[in-house]
Amino acid sequence: MAQEGRVSLALDPALPRVEMSEERQWYCVRTQTKRERIASENLRLLEGVEVLSPRIKYKKATKRGKVWWSEAMFPGYIFAKFSRSESERAVTYAHGVMCLVKFGTEVPVIQESFITELRESLEDLENEELIISPSMQVGDHVEVAYGAFEGETGQILEVLPALDRVKMLIELMGQDQVVDVDMFSLLLVKP
Repeated sequence: MAQEGRVSLALDPALPRVEMSEERQWYCVRTQTKRERIASENLRLLEGVEVLSPRIKYKKATKRGKVWWSEAMFPGYIFAKFSRSESERAVTYAHGVMCLVKFGTEVPVIQESFITELRESLEDLENEELIISPSMQVGDHVEVAYGAFEGETGQILEVLPALDRVKMLIELMGQDQVVDVDMFSLLLVKP
Protein backbone atom coordinates (compact mmCIF):
# COMPACT_ATOMS: atom_id res chain seq x y z
CA MET A 1 0.00 0.00 0.00
CA ALA A 2 1.40 3.40 -0.97
CA GLN A 3 2.03 5.93 1.77
CA GLU A 4 0.67 9.45 1.52
CA GLY A 5 2.99 11.63 -0.58
CA ARG A 6 4.51 8.67 -2.42
CA VAL A 7 3.69 6.98 -5.71
CA SER A 8 3.93 3.21 -5.96
CA LEU A 9 5.06 1.59 -9.21
CA ALA A 10 4.70 -2.09 -10.02
CA LEU A 11 4.35 -3.66 -13.45
CA ASP A 12 3.28 -7.05 -12.17
CA PRO A 13 1.38 -7.58 -8.90
CA ALA A 14 3.75 -10.46 -8.08
CA LEU A 15 6.80 -8.15 -8.23
CA PRO A 16 7.87 -6.06 -5.25
CA ARG A 17 6.60 -2.50 -5.31
CA VAL A 18 9.09 0.33 -5.92
CA GLU A 19 8.31 3.48 -3.95
CA MET A 20 9.14 6.85 -5.51
CA SER A 21 9.00 10.04 -3.50
CA GLU A 22 7.07 12.98 -4.90
CA GLU A 23 9.25 15.44 -2.98
CA ARG A 24 12.40 16.83 -4.53
CA GLN A 25 15.58 15.09 -3.40
CA TRP A 26 19.22 15.03 -4.48
CA TYR A 27 20.44 12.17 -6.68
CA CYS A 28 23.76 11.32 -8.30
CA VAL A 29 23.54 11.41 -12.10
CA ARG A 30 26.02 9.51 -14.32
CA THR A 31 27.02 11.58 -17.34
CA GLN A 32 28.58 10.67 -20.65
CA THR A 33 32.38 10.85 -20.63
CA LYS A 34 33.67 14.45 -20.41
CA ARG A 35 30.12 15.81 -20.77
CA GLU A 36 29.38 16.90 -17.21
CA ARG A 37 28.99 20.54 -18.26
CA ILE A 38 26.68 19.68 -21.19
CA ALA A 39 24.52 17.44 -18.98
CA SER A 40 24.25 20.06 -16.22
CA GLU A 41 23.33 22.83 -18.69
CA ASN A 42 20.59 20.66 -20.20
CA LEU A 43 19.25 19.62 -16.80
CA ARG A 44 19.09 23.28 -15.72
CA LEU A 45 16.65 23.86 -18.60
CA LEU A 46 14.19 21.40 -17.06
CA GLU A 47 11.54 22.81 -14.76
CA GLY A 48 11.83 21.65 -11.16
CA VAL A 49 15.41 20.40 -11.50
CA GLU A 50 18.28 21.92 -9.51
CA VAL A 51 21.84 20.94 -10.49
CA LEU A 52 25.23 20.95 -8.81
CA SER A 53 28.18 20.21 -11.08
CA PRO A 54 31.28 21.04 -9.01
CA ARG A 55 34.56 21.66 -10.80
CA ILE A 56 38.15 22.22 -9.75
CA LYS A 57 40.21 25.01 -11.28
CA TYR A 58 44.00 25.08 -11.19
CA LYS A 59 46.99 26.39 -13.07
CA LYS A 60 48.76 23.91 -15.28
CA ALA A 61 52.12 24.30 -16.98
CA THR A 62 51.88 23.87 -20.76
CA LYS A 63 54.07 24.69 -23.76
CA ARG A 64 52.21 28.02 -23.96
CA GLY A 65 53.05 28.75 -20.32
CA LYS A 66 50.79 28.47 -17.28
CA VAL A 67 47.09 28.33 -18.09
CA TRP A 68 44.02 27.94 -15.90
CA TRP A 69 42.53 24.48 -16.26
CA SER A 70 39.02 23.49 -15.17
CA GLU A 71 37.72 19.94 -14.86
CA ALA A 72 34.97 18.04 -13.08
CA MET A 73 35.52 17.43 -9.38
CA PHE A 74 33.75 14.07 -9.79
CA PRO A 75 34.50 12.99 -13.39
CA GLY A 76 31.42 11.43 -14.97
CA TYR A 77 29.01 12.48 -12.20
CA ILE A 78 26.86 15.47 -11.26
CA PHE A 79 24.15 15.98 -8.64
CA ALA A 80 20.53 16.85 -9.41
CA LYS A 81 17.61 17.64 -7.13
CA PHE A 82 14.23 16.69 -8.52
CA SER A 83 11.08 14.69 -7.88
CA ARG A 84 11.59 11.21 -9.31
CA SER A 85 7.88 10.73 -9.90
CA GLU A 86 7.68 13.94 -11.96
CA SER A 87 11.08 14.31 -13.62
CA GLU A 88 13.05 11.04 -13.67
CA ARG A 89 12.30 10.32 -17.31
CA ALA A 90 13.21 13.86 -18.44
CA VAL A 91 16.43 13.77 -16.38
CA THR A 92 17.61 10.38 -17.65
CA TYR A 93 16.90 11.30 -21.29
CA ALA A 94 18.54 14.73 -21.13
CA HIS A 95 21.45 15.28 -23.54
CA GLY A 96 24.74 14.30 -21.86
CA VAL A 97 23.14 12.08 -19.20
CA MET A 98 23.64 8.30 -19.13
CA CYS A 99 21.55 7.30 -16.11
CA LEU A 100 20.90 7.75 -12.42
CA VAL A 101 23.41 6.00 -10.17
CA LYS A 102 21.83 2.82 -8.81
CA PHE A 103 22.82 0.04 -6.48
CA GLY A 104 20.87 -2.89 -7.86
CA THR A 105 17.39 -1.45 -8.22
CA GLU A 106 17.87 1.18 -5.50
CA VAL A 107 18.54 4.81 -6.43
CA PRO A 108 20.26 6.28 -3.37
CA VAL A 109 19.30 9.74 -2.15
CA ILE A 110 22.16 12.17 -1.52
CA GLN A 111 21.83 13.92 1.84
CA GLU A 112 21.11 17.66 1.72
CA SER A 113 23.88 18.20 4.31
CA PHE A 114 26.48 16.75 1.89
CA ILE A 115 25.37 19.11 -0.90
CA THR A 116 25.40 22.07 1.50
CA GLU A 117 28.95 21.27 2.67
CA LEU A 118 30.11 20.79 -0.91
CA ARG A 119 28.62 24.15 -1.95
CA GLU A 120 30.26 25.87 1.03
CA SER A 121 33.67 24.52 -0.03
CA LEU A 122 33.36 26.03 -3.51
CA GLU A 123 35.11 29.39 -3.74
CA ASP A 124 33.44 30.48 -6.98
CA LEU A 125 29.76 29.68 -6.39
CA GLU A 126 28.58 31.10 -9.72
CA ASN A 127 30.79 28.73 -11.73
CA GLU A 128 30.67 25.99 -9.05
CA GLU A 129 34.48 25.87 -8.92
CA LEU A 130 36.99 25.10 -6.22
CA ILE A 131 40.16 27.02 -7.03
CA ILE A 132 43.29 25.06 -6.18
CA SER A 133 46.62 26.77 -5.80
CA PRO A 134 49.82 25.42 -4.35
CA SER A 135 50.19 26.22 -0.66
CA MET A 136 53.92 26.47 -0.15
CA GLN A 137 55.29 28.02 3.01
CA VAL A 138 58.72 29.17 4.12
CA GLY A 139 60.54 26.20 5.61
CA ASP A 140 58.74 23.52 3.55
CA HIS A 141 60.97 20.79 2.12
CA VAL A 142 60.26 20.33 -1.59
CA GLU A 143 61.46 18.47 -4.66
CA VAL A 144 61.59 19.99 -8.13
CA ALA A 145 59.39 17.83 -10.39
CA TYR A 146 60.44 19.31 -13.75
CA GLY A 147 62.68 21.97 -15.21
CA ALA A 148 66.41 22.68 -15.01
CA PHE A 149 66.61 21.51 -11.38
CA GLU A 150 64.47 18.38 -11.80
CA GLY A 151 65.04 15.89 -8.96
CA GLU A 152 66.76 18.41 -6.67
CA THR A 153 65.42 18.79 -3.15
CA GLY A 154 65.67 21.78 -0.87
CA GLN A 155 63.99 24.13 1.53
CA ILE A 156 61.80 27.11 0.66
CA LEU A 157 63.29 30.41 1.82
CA GLU A 158 60.77 32.86 0.34
CA VAL A 159 57.39 32.61 -1.40
CA LEU A 160 56.66 35.08 -4.21
CA PRO A 161 52.89 34.54 -4.77
CA ALA A 162 52.45 37.37 -7.30
CA LEU A 163 55.00 35.69 -9.58
CA ASP A 164 53.99 32.08 -8.73
CA ARG A 165 57.61 31.46 -7.81
CA VAL A 166 59.64 30.57 -4.72
CA LYS A 167 63.24 31.04 -3.67
CA MET A 168 64.66 27.80 -2.39
CA LEU A 169 67.96 26.60 -1.00
CA ILE A 170 69.48 23.59 -2.81
CA GLU A 171 72.88 21.97 -2.83
CA LEU A 172 74.49 22.60 -6.18
CA MET A 173 78.12 21.68 -7.04
CA GLY A 174 78.90 21.02 -3.38
CA GLN A 175 77.61 24.38 -2.14
CA ASP A 176 74.27 25.66 -0.90
CA GLN A 177 72.73 27.93 -3.54
CA VAL A 178 69.56 30.05 -3.57
CA VAL A 179 67.56 29.47 -6.76
CA ASP A 180 64.32 30.95 -8.09
CA VAL A 181 61.87 28.18 -9.10
CA ASP A 182 58.34 28.00 -10.53
CA MET A 183 55.96 27.15 -7.66
CA PHE A 184 53.99 24.78 -9.89
CA SER A 185 57.06 22.63 -10.53
CA LEU A 186 57.42 21.67 -6.85
CA LEU A 187 56.27 18.68 -4.84
CA LEU A 188 56.13 18.70 -1.07
CA VAL A 189 58.53 16.15 0.46
CA LYS A 190 57.37 14.31 3.56
CA PRO A 191 59.99 14.66 6.33
